[in-house]
Amino acid sequence: MAPSDASLWARARAGDAGAFGVLFRRHAKAIYNFLFRSTADWAAADDLLSIVFLEAWRRRDKELDEGNVLPWLYGIAANVLRNRRRSERRFAAALRRLPKAESEPDFSPAADEHVDDERLMRQALDLLHELPEREQEVFVLCAWMELSYEDAALALGLPIGTVRSRLSRARARLRELEPGRGHLEGGDPVSDQ
Repeated sequence: MAPSDASLWARARAGDAGAFGVLFRRHAKAIYNFLFRSTADWAAADDLLSIVFLEAWRRRDKELDEGNVLPWLYGIAANVLRNRRRSERRFAAALRRLPKAESEPDFSPAADEHVDDERLMRQALDLLHELPEREQEVFVLCAWMELSYEDAALALGLPIGTVRSRLSRARARLRELEPGRGHLEGGDPVSDQ
């Protein structure tokens, strides 16, 4: 029988890198999907995944209620994304002062598929960004990442009722904005990453 997250976390808190590695293998795909769905960029999601788990290792002295490692990791990922957005805004302001550089296409074998995935995810994100940020976070965690209300509340530090009401408002607004937009309603766009 596989050890529980709680027992693995207790061992990781004591400095057991192997136990932390098991937690990484257990939860990296879910966190990666969350990051991709928030950025629509494979490479950025990969980079941010490393940051999330480095931050989790750095903060491994944290005691988690009932071993709720995955919601805690989602919380770290949400903070990493917020920091990235702030940095991107500052960087974009600096770049606007420079002439635009031409991008070169990626000629890797999976480039077409990656471009299609990123295009679809950007379209979904464009629609999602019509919502207030607080509703975006709840929608992504509950609808896309399929977290329970309780786990999303834990990840975001919110009461469960707030999570439920924000999710309800987000779904209603999205239906008004673009009916029939299946990519926003969930599912696993990243099955092999």
